[in-house]
Amino acid sequence: MSHLRYTLKRLLQAIPVLIGISSITFFLINAMPGSPVEVMLGPTASEELIAAAEERYGFDQPLHVRYVKYILAAIGGDLGRSIHYGVPVTTKIMERLPVTLLLLASSFAFALSVAIPLGIVSARRRNQPVDHASRVVSLIGVSTPNFWIGLLLIIVFGYHLEVLPSNGLVMPLTPISEVEGATSRLDVLVETARSLVMPTIALGTLQMAAVSRIERSSMLEVLGRDYISLARAFGVKESVITRKHAFRNAQLPVVTIIGLQLTSALGGAVLTETVFNINGMGRLIIQAVRTQDYALIMGTTLFFGVMFVIGTLLTDLTYAYLDPRVTYEGEE
Repeated sequence: MSHLRYTLKRLLQAIPVLIGISSITFFLINAMPGSPVEVMLGPTASEELIAAAEERYGFDQPLHVRYVKYILAAIGGDLGRSIHYGVPVTTKIMERLPVTLLLLASSFAFALSVAIPLGIVSARRRNQPVDHASRVVSLIGVSTPNFWIGLLLIIVFGYHLEVLPSNGLVMPLTPISEVEGATSRLDVLVETARSLVMPTIALGTLQMAAVSRIERSSMLEVLGRDYISLARAFGVKESVITRKHAFRNAQLPVVTIIGLQLTSALGGAVLTETVFNINGMGRLIIQAVRTQDYALIMGTTLFFGVMFVIGTLLTDLTYAYLDPRVTYEGEE
C-alpha cells in the first residue's frame, strides 16, 4: 500500500509540473516574432485574409484568454489543431510516436546490452587492459555529440561502403508493397533492422558510455564490501559472487542514470531523426518551430514532459524492487 500511495502522490505532483511546462512554453512561443498565420498564408496574403484566419484559429483573442482556453482543453485531452498540417495535434503525435519509440527502445537496448557487461568486466578486471580500454570507450562516448557520430556513420557505411541505408526508417508493420525489393514480411523486418543500425548507434552511444561508467563504479564499490570478502573466504566462485551477490545490489545507481538518460535520449532523438531524415517526434517538433505552429509546439513539448515524468516515476518505483530496504512509508 505504501508503494500505491507513493505512486498516487507522485502522479498528483506531476500535475503542477506539467502545467508549469505548458505555461512556460505557451508564453515563450507567443513572445516569438511573427505570426503563424502569416507563415501559413505567405507574404502576399491580404489583411482581410489574415484577419479571417486569425479569427478562425483564435489568435485575435487576448493572450490570457487563449491561455485559459488551452489549459482547459488540454485537461480534456484536446491539444488543438495544427495550422501547418491542418489536423488535430494528437493525430499527428500518434502518427509519429511509434517511430520515435522504436528508435528510443532500440537505442536503450543497444546501450544496456553493451554497457552492463562492459561495466561488470571492467570492474572485475580493474586496472587491466580491458579496464583501460573500457574507460577510453566510455570517455569517447560521453564526449562525442550524437549527430557527429551519425554523420560519421553515414559517410563510412552509407556513402563509402554502401552497406546500410542512411535515409529514413522502415517500420516493422510497413506494407510489403511499400518496401523496395521486399517480397515477404521477413524482408520488411530485415530492412527495419538495417535502417535501425546507424540511428541506434548514434543515439545510444551516449547512454552506453554513461551507464558503463556508473556500472563499473557501482560494481567496484559492492565488490569491495565485507560480505563479498566473506563469500570469497568461503571459496565461492567469482562468477557466482558477481551474479548472485554483487550484481543486483549494484544496480540502484545504474537505474538512476538510466532514468536521467531518458531526457538526453529525447533531446538526442531530435538531432538523430534530423540527421537520418526519420519522420518521428523529433522532426515533428523541428517542423513545428520552423512554421511557428503554436499548437503543435505546445502539444509535442507537453508530450515530452509527460514521458519524462513517467520515466522518473518508473525509476523511483524500480528502487523498491531492486532493494527491499527501500520503503516509502515515511513519505510525507
